[in-house]
Amino acid sequence: MSQQQCRTLQPSTFNVLAVGNPFGLSSTVTSGIVSPKGRVIGAGPYDDFIQTDASINPGNSGGPLFNGKGEVVGINTAIISGGQGIGFAIPINSTKPLIPQLVEKGSVTRGYLGVNIQTITPEVAAVLKLEDATGVLVADVISGGLAEKAGIKRGDVIVAFDGKAVQDSHELPAMVAATPADKDAPVTVLRDGKEQQMLVKIGAMESDETASDEPRQPAQGKWGLHLQDLNAQLAKQLGLKAEQGALVVGVQSGSPADQSAIQQGDIILEVNRELVKWVEELIEMIAKAGDKNSLLLLVQNEKGKHYVVLKG
Repeated sequence: MSQQQCRTLQPSTFNVLAVGNPFGLSSTVTSGIVSPKGRVIGAGPYDDFIQTDASINPGNSGGPLFNGKGEVVGINTAIISGGQGIGFAIPINSTKPLIPQLVEKGSVTRGYLGVNIQTITPEVAAVLKLEDATGVLVADVISGGLAEKAGIKRGDVIVAFDGKAVQDSHELPAMVAATPADKDAPVTVLRDGKEQQMLVKIGAMESDETASDEPRQPAQGKWGLHLQDLNAQLAKQLGLKAEQGALVVGVQSGSPADQSAIQQGDIILEVNRELVKWVEELIEMIAKAGDKNSLLLLVQNEKGKHYVVLKG
């Protein structure tokens, strides 16, 4: 490492302290350093975590992550089950825009565009004759939605949103979510190799409370699934065509569902090759399976349908 690099890596920037109440032990402080920022861990569409080896345990969640200057740089949030020295915090800059909403309304409203997007791989870029794999590919447009009304079509490549370049499919959801509802946001797309400018009025994403009155079910036995019935409104919000099935709204850490990489937002369509229309049916099917050590689930998400085996 050069002398210049040594001067650049200041301890106050990379040393952090995590404060919290892990396992009921109040006023616990742990120290560590920051690894990558912008870490994606599969927690949702707005993943943007600080990774640190400062110990974060159950009870630390919501506590502050301080830098060496005593400034709050993050909110302790998550760990990897079974891992050591791998913790995650939400960057403080991601939370600042939300605080006025919470103070004023007691809830957070996120912007909504009305498109289903996917990553542009080098193979897709070659087929679309793009110079590189930056931007996001519009895989679907919500019928009658704001993006469709603005002229965005399936197959468009979004390369800029509200004056900011879009590098990949991880960036755009966060950009849209941080945009106030009813704002007219310029969107730049590539269509047939030509750049086009469109103006989209941003909508408000429905919260879980307004999207459905269905209660969240307790975790299903040893499988660790929290479920609720899927309906047309939820399906539209998630950008999926299915309107029946059991929506996964939570996964118990360390459970068979967690180990099989089932995630919040997945839809369970079948259990052991039997069609699932709603949660009560799924519960009955699980009960009928009895003490079997595995379940075969047909799961649908934004990537399509696939089978998953849960091993008890």
